[in-house]
Amino acid sequence: MYFIIYGLLYLLSLLPFAVLYFISDGIYFFLFYVFGYRRKIVKANLKIAFPEKSDKEIYKISKQFYHNLTDTFVEIIKLISMSDKTFDKRCIGDFSMIKDLIKKGRNVQLHAGHQFNWEFGSLFMSKVIKSVPSYAIYMPIKNTAVERLFLKIRQKYGTIFIKATEFREKREQIFKERFVFFLAADQNPGNPGSAYWMNYFSKPAPFITGPEVGAIKNDAAIVFVRSRIPKRGHYILECTLCTEDAASTEVGEITAAFRDFLEKIIREEPDNYLWTHRRWKWDYNESYKEKWIDKTRA
Repeated sequence: MYFIIYGLLYLLSLLPFAVLYFISDGIYFFLFYVFGYRRKIVKANLKIAFPEKSDKEIYKISKQFYHNLTDTFVEIIKLISMSDKTFDKRCIGDFSMIKDLIKKGRNVQLHAGHQFNWEFGSLFMSKVIKSVPSYAIYMPIKNTAVERLFLKIRQKYGTIFIKATEFREKREQIFKERFVFFLAADQNPGNPGSAYWMNYFSKPAPFITGPEVGAIKNDAAIVFVRSRIPKRGHYILECTLCTEDAASTEVGEITAAFRDFLEKIIREEPDNYLWTHRRWKWDYNESYKEKWIDKTRA
C-alpha cells in the first residue's frame, strides 16, 4: 500500500506549483463552501480571539485561513520531489541565534505554534542545523503507510522524529547528548488538570507543561520561532530568544512568555494559524486554581 500511495503522490508532486495551487483552490472551494469543514469551530475560535472584529472581518480571515490550509496540503505533497534549490527559494530564515547558542555549548528548544507551513519550518531547521542532532515529536498516524510517507518527508534533512507515545522511554538516552528540539508548544493538553492555566486572548486556556518542564530539567535555551507568509508558497522564519538559561526561570514564566508571543504573532497574521483545532476545548474551573500562572485573574 505504501508504494502505491507514494507512487501516486510522487507523480502529483511533479506538477508545477501553478497547477498544484489550482488544485488547492478547488479543495478550498469544497472544504469551505460545500462541506463547511469545521467552519463553526473556526468561527467560534476567531470570535474568542477577536471579539472586537465584525462578522465580515471574521469571515474574511476564515476564507484566507482555509486557503492557507489547503495550500499546506499541496505543498506537503510537493515536498516529495522538491529540490533543495526550490526549497531554499521558498523557505528562508536567520537561525544564526541558534547556531551561536550551540557554539556556547547550550542545548536548544525551539517552541513554535501551528503556523503555516509547519512542515517547511521543521525541514528548514534540520537543513540549517547540522552540528548537533535535531529532534521533533509527532503524534502517530493510524494508517502505517501514510505515517511512513510523512516520516520520509519530515526526515529528509536528518531530523529524528519520535512518536509522542514513545518519547518517555527514549528521552533519557536523547538528553545524554547535545540536542536541538523542535516543539509545537501550542498543543492542547490531554488532561487539563495537569496543565498550566492562563488567559489566552479573551478566555482562559490550558497549556501543556512538558516544553517548559523539559527545558528547565535539561537547562536548555529557549527560542520562539514564527513563520511569516510574504506571498503565496513562500515562508520566512524568525527567531526570538526567550532565555539562554531555562533553569533560572520561575514556574510558568516560559509558558506565559510563549502565550504572549503567540498572541502577538497571531494578531499580526490572524489567518496564519491552525484555527480548526479547538484551542478552548476545556473550560476553566476552580479545581485548576493551583495551576493558574497568569498575573491577571481568570
